Amino acid sequence: MSTLSLSPVLTSPRDDAIQLYRAFKGLGCDTAAVVNILAHRDATQRSLIQHEYSAMYSEDLLKRLVSELRGKLETAVLLWMHDPAGRDAIVIRQALLPDLTNLDAATEVICSRTPSQIQLIKQNYQAKFGVFLEQDIERHTSGDHKKLLLAYVSTSRYEGLEVDREMAMKDAKALYKAGEKRLGTDEKTFIRIFSERSRAQLAAISAAYHDMYGGSLKKAVKSETSGKFERGLLTILQCSENPAKYFAKALHKAMKGLGTDDTTLIRIIVTRTEIDMQYIKAEYLRKYKKTLNDAVHSDTSGHYRTFLLSLLGPNN
Repeated sequence: MSTLSLSPVLTSPRDDAIQLYRAFKGLGCDTAAVVNILAHRDATQRSLIQHEYSAMYSEDLLKRLVSELRGKLETAVLLWMHDPAGRDAIVIRQALLPDLTNLDAATEVICSRTPSQIQLIKQNYQAKFGVFLEQDIERHTSGDHKKLLLAYVSTSRYEGLEVDREMAMKDAKALYKAGEKRLGTDEKTFIRIFSERSRAQLAAISAAYHDMYGGSLKKAVKSETSGKFERGLLTILQCSENPAKYFAKALHKAMKGLGTDDTTLIRIIVTRTEIDMQYIKAEYLRKYKKTLNDAVHSDTSGHYRTFLLSLLGPNN
């Protein structure tokens, strides 16, 4: 479900390609024009614009954007030019590369995506990089974190809303026995349940856990696990209950305090704009009593600010 606030685009992809070429010509780039065109086009339109640009000017639009744009704006626009699955594949690949390692980013993207999204990411990953996603996870992660990610990307899960209450109670009991009830933690049980159960089922397990033991499953994960493994489990759990709330919190964290974590800001806004941004905006406003647009406005500047706010759409 696309949530990009697109008014009907009256120009054709060919016209857009011509306007972009004009924006690049001459002394300096007309960055405002580039932002204004690209921020208001959906994935299909962006793909057609790239095709038209290449056909007319025998030049790769992405390469031209690299040479014309700079800094955070360049990062955001280039990421935006891909379709959602291709973009996720690129984010994961960059996050796993040794010189840029950002395992938190790789964990967020993998553990917050649905099984059908993961299938498309895996296809794109292999097509773009000539290596299986699982091979890169195997190579660049370790321990229980690695086991969780591998299980999560290779297990097929039901995507519907039906739940089995009896099974949820059994799993809640198994998780209690694997964690809070014993000395040490049986990580295998956490990995098995968190990677095999559907989102709806995991939310039911979380509710059953609270009913049966009085505490929250989230708190149990926090007290029983740590590091990247904990982060992966929490991402899976929170996205099973309310993905928009999870991303609203991550965006708030990226902007709070001194300085802004622009890598996270760009990644979440660009990757969620065509998925569930209106829900994230609603959660942000509910939780922080401030619109996401206002928060982004006060933490960014220039064309970079304009671009992100254009993706976010109306200030509500």
